[in-house]
Amino acid sequence: MNLTQFHRILTQMLLLPVLALAVMATVLVWQMRSAERTVTAIQATDESIAAGIRAENILVDEETGLRGFQITSESRFLGPYIDSVQSFPQQLDLVRRNLRQQGQSTHLVDAIEAGEHTWRVSFAGPLIAMVKAGGDTRDLSQNLLGKKQMDDLRDRVGDLLEQESTLRAGKVAKWRTQVQRTIGVLLLLMLAAGIIISVSTIRQLHRVSDAYQVTLKNLRLHAQATFESEERLRTTLRSIGDGVIVCAPDGTVELLNIVAQELTGWSEQEAFSRPLEDVFHIVHETTRQVEETPVAKVKRLKSVVTLAGQTVLIRRDGSEISIDHSGAPIYDRAGTLTGIVMVFRDITPARHAQSVLLATEKLAVAGRLAATIAHEMHNPLDSVSNLLYLLREEKDPVVSEHYLDLAQQELARMGQVSRAMLGLYREAKTPVPINVKEMLESVFVLLDRSLQQGQINLETHLPDDLRIEGFPAELRQVFTNLIANAADASPPGGRIGILARRESGKTPGSGLVRNGVIVEVCDSGPGIDPHALEHIFEPFFTTKGELGTGLGLWFSRGIIDKHGGTIDIQSHTGLEKHGTTITVFMPLTGPANRQA
Repeated sequence: MNLTQFHRILTQMLLLPVLALAVMATVLVWQMRSAERTVTAIQATDESIAAGIRAENILVDEETGLRGFQITSESRFLGPYIDSVQSFPQQLDLVRRNLRQQGQSTHLVDAIEAGEHTWRVSFAGPLIAMVKAGGDTRDLSQNLLGKKQMDDLRDRVGDLLEQESTLRAGKVAKWRTQVQRTIGVLLLLMLAAGIIISVSTIRQLHRVSDAYQVTLKNLRLHAQATFESEERLRTTLRSIGDGVIVCAPDGTVELLNIVAQELTGWSEQEAFSRPLEDVFHIVHETTRQVEETPVAKVKRLKSVVTLAGQTVLIRRDGSEISIDHSGAPIYDRAGTLTGIVMVFRDITPARHAQSVLLATEKLAVAGRLAATIAHEMHNPLDSVSNLLYLLREEKDPVVSEHYLDLAQQELARMGQVSRAMLGLYREAKTPVPINVKEMLESVFVLLDRSLQQGQINLETHLPDDLRIEGFPAELRQVFTNLIANAADASPPGGRIGILARRESGKTPGSGLVRNGVIVEVCDSGPGIDPHALEHIFEPFFTTKGELGTGLGLWFSRGIIDKHGGTIDIQSHTGLEKHGTTITVFMPLTGPANRQA
């Protein structure tokens, strides 16, 4: 049996029950509509009966109030009588409307309304007027006349109620007959449809069964191969080196591989069907605020998300690890979201390695600066030793005083260098106000002798009013490294330019608004090759050979990133236009203020 024949059989088997159901549904709808009309008529009759009962009660209250007023002359007894002016006609109008909708005569309702009006005009009204005038209301004939009018009125209301009750009983009997007839017709139709469908289905099933046996034989041949392939894929997923969590569209966990179980502390059985937030609890490393999970972000953005940064995973036992994580939606062929897969990895060792690299760079900076300081201290000390020797041999007071002045200058130079060294490593715990000019000038003091020996001209433009917030020791390390690199790149007689200015407004291209200070370090060296420029901020990449560690610029960018700034490099290697310009942007507010 080919696919076309199978589809034809399925179509016949589906259409036959559908046709039978359509016939039964048509009959059922027709009977239900008829029954619905009967029920509506019953409800209208019930409403008329209820309105008639309320009208009867109004008549009783009306007469009772009138008699109370007649006996006591107290006007408060006339409350029901006065209210009935509106309420009694309303009830009769309700009965009249229902009778008209059902095609019944309203002459009895009209007679009741007219009788009540006659009772008011001929008896109640004169009686009230007589009581208010202080007249005698004990006239027996007049009172008997009013009583007779009210009795006749109640009898008519009773006739109306009896008429409506009779109508209701007839309609209820009609509804029951309709229900019984509907059940009988449906039973007959169901029996006939069942016989027809059964015969047809048995015939078609025999054909399908024969074809099924052939298909089953083929499926058995492929089942084992499919099972093995599925197991191989499942094993591959569970063996991935990163943590993998698969979630349903509602965000509940469906699968955790072994790495994810180890990192989260949850077994797959315990985590199954739990909300991802219970199993994968992440917070910001610094602010400790709960972060949005990749699954929630994928559902919100409907795209792949990759989040790498200051994210901490709080494991089930309360311990913490730093992670990078990403999430991606899973769609079926129809484009419907069927799940979300999340991949994450433990970057705690990488963070530790990064910390080691930072410490290494700090030690390298300290070593270079120590050599510089030793050199800077050695020269003044030699000068002071020579001057002391000359003072010991000199007899002329004027020359001796000159030697003392020179020695004092050298000692002042040594004090200036030592203060700059202390400032470089006096780390602040929180961001503090920094005068950019003073910070850069303290760096110039440390590098002044190196620049003089290299015959490098230092040109600066540093306004006095440029102030930011940050960590001064770290920023001194950054600019010490940048200026030392510029000095290494510049030839003898070269030039280094240091330019500082305020930055306020939108940046070109991005349109982002930023306020801060820009410092540019320009050298007149040969420039950096474009290929090397692509890797210049990578750790251990250096253009100085054995003379460099390859950590300086990487370390400097980390410090500038910490301050919320940026560091960019532009370099030219042409014969006429050559040199490198490093642009550092530092925001006005410190890191703590931005995080807050």
